[in-house]
Amino acid sequence: MNAPAALYESSLPHLKLLGRGKVRDMYEIDDKHLLIVTSDRMSAFDVIMPDPIPGKGRVLTRVSNFWFEKMRDIIPNHLSDDLTLADVIPDPDSRAQVEGRAIIVKRLKPLPVEAIVRGYLIGSGWKDYQNSGAVCGIELPAGLQQAQQLPQPIYTPSSKAEMGTHDENISFADTVALMGAELAGKVRDASLQLYTTAADYARERGIIIADTKFEFGLDEDGTLYLIDEALTPDSSRFWPVEQYQVGISPPSFDKQYLRDYLETLDWNKTAPGPKLPEEVSRKCAEKYREAELKLIGN
Repeated sequence: MNAPAALYESSLPHLKLLGRGKVRDMYEIDDKHLLIVTSDRMSAFDVIMPDPIPGKGRVLTRVSNFWFEKMRDIIPNHLSDDLTLADVIPDPDSRAQVEGRAIIVKRLKPLPVEAIVRGYLIGSGWKDYQNSGAVCGIELPAGLQQAQQLPQPIYTPSSKAEMGTHDENISFADTVALMGAELAGKVRDASLQLYTTAADYARERGIIIADTKFEFGLDEDGTLYLIDEALTPDSSRFWPVEQYQVGISPPSFDKQYLRDYLETLDWNKTAPGPKLPEEVSRKCAEKYREAELKLIGN
């Protein structure tokens, strides 16, 4: 049986398209539900690449759904069981296009911050630490090395940026100003608990979750929900335990492979992105699939 074709962009004409993000297409079902389709689009440096990564959307969907279920005792999530995909997309051909990559979710009000948790010193956090001895204003002990595990995970939120622009790191005090002290505290505490629980689980299965980001939303009653995606290779930095070494940037199961390839090109990191060689697309797909298999099996 042939693998399903890669999906760069979904097309569901009978539903109202609300927008396309870097990876996800969002459709209106009714005033209480949305349909989210995770495509195989790949972005790097905030630019969407012209070539899809086959199967990536299905991996992201399955991994997110796994974590949503596993973490539901910590915080409710946006998945809805009021409707089936067949209810929303009666036509079998249209449904086949998005099977395994579409979810039906509650319509919630997204919060204006990305909740980032860092457990290891890498990426922009490492650069920040080298310059200031702190990460996003949080003072850390002297003498830490690249990729070293932090004494405890730290919460470093960022503001959500418009498409094509970079998110900006903000302080916890900034999130209090945006959302109020109670809600800002709930988001921070939930994020740290989610990260710690997931990191312990993943490490037993050969994956270090170096850092991750979460998004949250509120319903009409003010209940906090985990939304968007959770602990995927797109929203997290995954390292293989057996290749982890302090002092170097470890290999990863996420899009770092693609970023490393793009850094070798004469490309100014603005749209349009360069076409990807078939080997690069294939290796990206293999890394995402390997993370899925390690975390949740076949």
